[in-house]
Amino acid sequence: MRATTPLAGIGFGLLAYGIWGFFPLFFRQLSHVAPMDVLSNRAVWACVFVSLLLTLRQGWGKVLAVFRTPRQFAMLALAALLVGSNWLVFLWAVANQQVVASSLGYFLTPLVNVLLGLLVLKERLNRLEWISVGLAIAALLNEVLSLGSLPWVSLFLAASFGSYGLVRKQVPVDAISGLWLETLAMLPVCGIYALWQWQTASHAVFAAPDALTAWLLVAAGVLTALPLMAFAAATQRLDLASVGMLMYINPSMQFLTAVWLFGEPLQNARLVSFGLIWLGLFVFSWSMWRKYRRPAA
Repeated sequence: MRATTPLAGIGFGLLAYGIWGFFPLFFRQLSHVAPMDVLSNRAVWACVFVSLLLTLRQGWGKVLAVFRTPRQFAMLALAALLVGSNWLVFLWAVANQQVVASSLGYFLTPLVNVLLGLLVLKERLNRLEWISVGLAIAALLNEVLSLGSLPWVSLFLAASFGSYGLVRKQVPVDAISGLWLETLAMLPVCGIYALWQWQTASHAVFAAPDALTAWLLVAAGVLTALPLMAFAAATQRLDLASVGMLMYINPSMQFLTAVWLFGEPLQNARLVSFGLIWLGLFVFSWSMWRKYRRPAA
């Protein structure tokens, strides 16, 4: 039984990152819907779907325990703000042919996590981690000097998702209960937005223009929950180094989708940025592998 556990963990990890990597293809089918409309429907239907899961698994006790701890709920509300804004910018990127930039952001995320550990958690970086951070900074400087502007989409996606991971890690709540509470915290903002749209433009945010769009919006909520469940199952069965290696599947799939399927332009200068970040990720991954495979003294 033990021998199959890592294999099952890899399977769950491939499922999680595969679904996330598939997101540009899926959400491109909703590009005719405003990104904030998609986000609002995504939050509502994810909350409904996870509510059903919690009922089936009899997991409401863990949710109620969080309500009795105001600090934990406040931290989850902050996590909801971070991941919600990440979803919104990602949806905007897909709708505006910026998937290359979004993949760059998710490639940057592990290196942002290293910086957050240094700045917030006061962690010490080893020589290889400093080199990986330096290569990421060189990539950003190349963007500014060659393309004339900061890649704000990439930076926002990396910073928001990295910060979300930092906040979420400090709340001892399981993935399903945490996701339900995060989507619950998004609902007031989504409700205010829907009311404002109705009053100012007579636009019904939660009324789809056709049946296919309606089903896609429902599916968006379900697809929000499924990879998180698979990711939680993977982290329970694999060490952090193995999970870290699987992490690059998502941005790699996004990058290939943007270039080969969507036909987004890839300037030579941006290819240099990707090369620097890929080199930085290789150095970072090698450092992580050495750290977690080092024999105990």
